[in-house]
Amino acid sequence: MTPNYLASAPELFTVAETIAADWARLGVRGHLLARHLETGDQLGFDVHTPVPLASVAKVPIALAVLDRIAAGDLDPGLQITIAPEGKSFGPTGIAAYRYPTTVAVADLVHQMLSVSDNASADTLVDLLGVDGIQRSLRDWGCPGIRFRHRMHRMYECAVGVAGTDFGLALDLAIQSDASGHHVIETLDPEHSNVASAAALVELLERIWLDDISVPGATAELRRLMGLQVFTNRLSSDLRTDTVRVSGKTGTFLNLRHEIGVVTADSGDRVAIAALTRSTRRATVTHDVDLAIGAAARTAFEALRGP
Repeated sequence: MTPNYLASAPELFTVAETIAADWARLGVRGHLLARHLETGDQLGFDVHTPVPLASVAKVPIALAVLDRIAAGDLDPGLQITIAPEGKSFGPTGIAAYRYPTTVAVADLVHQMLSVSDNASADTLVDLLGVDGIQRSLRDWGCPGIRFRHRMHRMYECAVGVAGTDFGLALDLAIQSDASGHHVIETLDPEHSNVASAAALVELLERIWLDDISVPGATAELRRLMGLQVFTNRLSSDLRTDTVRVSGKTGTFLNLRHEIGVVTADSGDRVAIAALTRSTRRATVTHDVDLAIGAAARTAFEALRGP
């Protein structure tokens, strides 16, 4: 199927076509939008398709928490103990701990964004409630983003149909994506935490321009997104002494995502949402990660000023 391209100038249309073709050669179905925050120039393809977010959903979680901290409704120093039994699954942060740990709310936000810790994320979700986070998104005017479940729900649904065989779960995810009949509920856009590339770039733009929540919350979110340790996607072909990337990845089964803002010392700021779904059975996909990075660099160079 031919992608639906978006470009604010003819030469940017060609750039979008090239990126889409590169992704297709890798067996990747993708959705990309890149927008210069000052000029409004943009390029992308299939930008309005709702896509399950995986850990990209941690950005709206963080904003909802930081908004309540800024309003004085939540103490950033509130100590919360997370026990190993019943904690959310994940390979990093507190999710990987074997013993009880007590952490302040503000440090849970840091863990969630810097190392994508699922246990920290779900502790914060439990604090605000799924409905509370979605209500914030609604109040902020973010209709293109739907928050429906904790992070751990993704693993519960995968285990429910594939047991502990995540190779089978990956096969089912790929088959379901092709057929449109999703046997893993949290990969179904009707039931998952979901957003389009367009909705996510709009969220980033509003965060970077202090046009959502309050400046204290958005400033802290920008700072924390700049501390992400994973540099294998957007940052892989971009980060230098004069270019910084503040982002958040999302990875689950055949999903490989990242959203972020690229900032150069020249003053150029470009918000990017890259959402991909692999069509091949592979758990290690460095080529997809690098393709996201190459797309980010190509888009940034095309959109930045002379």
